[in-house]
Amino acid sequence: MGKHGRKAGFAVSRQVGSAVSRNRARRRLREVYRHLRPTLPDDIEVVFVARPAALSRTVSDLRGDMERAIAAMASAARGGA
Repeated sequence: MGKHGRKAGFAVSRQVGSAVSRNRARRRLREVYRHLRPTLPDDIEVVFVARPAALSRTVSDLRGDMERAIAAMASAARGGA
């Protein structure tokens, strides 16, 4: 990490479905991340892994999932449980 700013990766395996489904899942995750990006530390590097549920959950649910994951990372970085 360091001087390169925020970085995010989005991994979607073939278990999610066809190429169209995988791209749709990736687009949905990217859109949620786009809205949460300003709340993240400047020097964070994260990878989000899509599961098949990323296609059927609402964007609001995905946002909540991502917010909880980011909060857990922040807590772990501070030495929390």
